[in-house]
Amino acid sequence: MEPNERIVKAKQHVAQHRREFSCREVDESQDERVPPGQHVVNNFPVLDLGFKPEIVLDEWALAIDGLVANPLTWHWEDFQGQPQVQITADFHCVTSWSMLDNEWRGVQFQHLLALVRPLSPAKFVLFESFDDYTTNVPLEVCDDDDVLLATHWNGRPLTKDHGGPVRVIIPKRYGWKGAKWVKKITFSDRDQKGFWEVRGYSNTALPWNNDRYG
Repeated sequence: MEPNERIVKAKQHVAQHRREFSCREVDESQDERVPPGQHVVNNFPVLDLGFKPEIVLDEWALAIDGLVANPLTWHWEDFQGQPQVQITADFHCVTSWSMLDNEWRGVQFQHLLALVRPLSPAKFVLFESFDDYTTNVPLEVCDDDDVLLATHWNGRPLTKDHGGPVRVIIPKRYGWKGAKWVKKITFSDRDQKGFWEVRGYSNTALPWNNDRYG
């Protein structure tokens, strides 16, 4: 079996296991800030597809293309030179856990939008990661002041386990919509489903609607 084929089969196995895990019943939280079917945790569980890419900062690059007036590529120094913001937001994982009051720091997605200027046909955003993960989000969802290209969590740089050096944070959606190890952002006029969406997960992923599966 070729190495790439082994990786794909491993990802398929993890996907099935994660789907089964996220179907388990959990006690309803009494905290009004926690969506239905979720419970609060104080740690930061590690969930991925079984492969954590090794990323050298001097070689890191984030490409933004598709239906935009100004496509661009940021290397690490370029990215570090962008305005940085800090937000406090909750994080909800489809596997039933939630972390409250996380402090995230990074580049606001609205800043990116102002630079690349999406064209009028652009309605969707596809995120791609260094581990070949993909996920899709409507452009209007990304155009929110709490959506970040995050580099820090609770005052510390994001570790490789949690998607460092840069991951996407979209607090109003389940966590799988926020791609770890992001390397490319494509603006499109069509909704191209990502890794979990083609495997039966919801295309909208709204925690407060308990919107886990399509």
